[in-house]
Order: sequence, then structure tokens, then C-alpha cells
Amino acid sequence: MNIGTIITTNILYNSLFDFQNWLPEQFVALAGLIDIILQVVVVTFFLVLFGEVLPKVYATQHNMRLALFVAPYILFLDKIVSPLSNFLVNSTSFIESRFSKRAKNDISSEEIEHAIELTVKHTATQEEVNIYKGILKFSDITAKQIMKTRMDVSGLSFEWGFSQVKAHVAECGFSRYPVYEDSFDEIKGIIHAKDLLEFINEETLDWHNLIRPAFFVHEAKPIEDLLKEFQQKRSHMAIVVDEFGGTSGIVTLEDIMEEIVGDIRDEFDEDSHFYKKIDDANYIFEGKLLINDMCKITSTPLEFFEEVRGENNSVAGLVLEIAGKFPKQNEVISFKNYDFTVLQLDNKRIQKLKLYINPKEEESN
Repeated sequence: MNIGTIITTNILYNSLFDFQNWLPEQFVALAGLIDIILQVVVVTFFLVLFGEVLPKVYATQHNMRLALFVAPYILFLDKIVSPLSNFLVNSTSFIESRFSKRAKNDISSEEIEHAIELTVKHTATQEEVNIYKGILKFSDITAKQIMKTRMDVSGLSFEWGFSQVKAHVAECGFSRYPVYEDSFDEIKGIIHAKDLLEFINEETLDWHNLIRPAFFVHEAKPIEDLLKEFQQKRSHMAIVVDEFGGTSGIVTLEDIMEEIVGDIRDEFDEDSHFYKKIDDANYIFEGKLLINDMCKITSTPLEFFEEVRGENNSVAGLVLEIAGKFPKQNEVISFKNYDFTVLQLDNKRIQKLKLYINPKEEESN
């Protein structure tokens, strides 16, 4: 439309105006400059008027009539030019897949990890090498991947009396507890165990005054950003919520630091609470163990299960995603060289699994 307007206006202008014959001899030298200026003004005027303003005004006032009028022509043109259009799109996609992706991903994370091992293996311990790898992957990990799910979180009910609170805190032994009302989706705040110490001999106490505001984060929050917010807020725990505002779990400063330095255990942690290593190829896992933790335990790249994990974070969820159905006890679920055997079920939940890593298939892959 615009090109046609420009060509038509230019032809009409040249046929109607001839400044070289109209101007006096002393202004003939300026005829070319005047001609260019007037052409730009005239062409721009008609282009805006007939190419932009009038079509849009008419289309706005008669949108349905115009759509029905142009639809057959657009369909006709689409059938004519679609072979050429498809060829150009496919050729562009082919060129991008051959060159662009290769240029962007010349160095994979596995290659960087291998380079780290080769570079520092003579001057650093294996623990230091693992720290370098943790730093490398730190920016790609989200809160959902490292959080403790709501089923594994010990909280305090807002309705409890002080004696129940003291008993629960003494039994669990954690330093911080989320306080919920009615359900875990209604978090009222967080209470610190140290705030209860001075009232340990009290039988009755309105402990609700000790509740501190909770810090909420979304599941997709990168832990790199979350660590900065922990530092700014001087906080050690955050409540992780999903897209609907429901509570997914909690994430702590310790969980974040473990992604860099590995497992941090104190005198209250049970050794190998969620897994048992039989040998380098056989492991027993609790179903609620995080996929990231399983990968660390088995020295598996974190992206190994990326294509099949879906939205799951636990080993049980991973197995359900791979199986596509709820498995039976002793059923074997395989992915590449990893064979998962369901050992224990409870109320349609996978409680315990056995993992066998086939070394021969691993070498062939």
C-alpha cells in the first residue's frame, strides 16, 4: 500500500510540475533542490493521508465489513506465497540450529566442570573442587529445587497452648518454626525457639506475642537472589509459596549454603537419614529425598533428569513422572542406565526406593 502510494504520487508529481521551465533563469540551478523538497513534502502528505490515516479510520468504523472484504484476498495470497514463506522459515531455522546454537553453547556445563577438575586437581582437594562446581551451578538453582516440602516441615498451630508448643519444640529440636492457622496454607509468622527459653518454666503464656513476621518467596526465586535478600533482611528462613499462594515448603540459609559447600550436619542431624549407600552402583533412597540431593550423592549431573523431572523435586515424584502411572511394589522403573525399584508404598505414596546404576550402559551413553 505504502509503496503503491509513493509510486503513484511520484508519477503524478512529475507529470504536473516542471520547475525548470517555470522558474526564471537565475533560479534554474535551485530547481533540483526545490523539486526534491516538494516531492518529500507531497509524497509524505499523501503517504500519511492515504496510507495511514484514511485506511485506519475506515477500518475502525467498518471493521467487520472490511474484514469480510479482504479475507478472500488474504487467503488467496497466503496460498500463493506460503510455499516460499515455509521455505524461508525452514531454511532460517536450519541455519540457526546449525550455527547460532553451536556458537552460544560451545562450552557446556559438563565441559566447564571437567576443566575445573583438570585445572585444580593438583592444587585443591576434592571438597574444594565440589565447591567450585557448586558455585558454577548456583545461579541456575531455584528455591523450589532445594526447599523442604510442606510434608517434611514441623510447624506450630496457632491454636495450641503454651505447653503443647514447648513439648513440640523439645521433641523436634529445630531453631525456627512456621506458625499456621487452620492449615499450612495460612502462615501467621515464624517463631524462634530461643525466644521461648526465658519462659521455659512458665506453665501458661500468651506465646503469640513472640511470633515474628514471615518472609515469603515464590518457588521460582533463584537462590542467588534469595541469598542476597537473606543478607539484607538478616533472615534465615523463608516460606516458599506456589503460583496460587499456597505453601509449598520452607527454604533456609543452610539449604542455600549446602548447594555450595555440601551437606552441613550438626549433632542433631541423623547420618544418612534419607539414603543409604550400598556400593557405588546401588543406593536406597527415601521417596521425599530431593532430586538435587540424589544427584550429589550419586555424582550425577543436575541436568541429567531435566527432560523427565517435569515440575517434581523429589525422587518419588521423578519416578512417578518417568513411569506415567502409579507403580506397584517391587516394580522397576528405568531411565537410561538408572533402574529405580519401588521398595515401600504407603497410602499411594512412594516411601522408599532402590537405585541401581548400570555401569555398562553408562559407558555406552
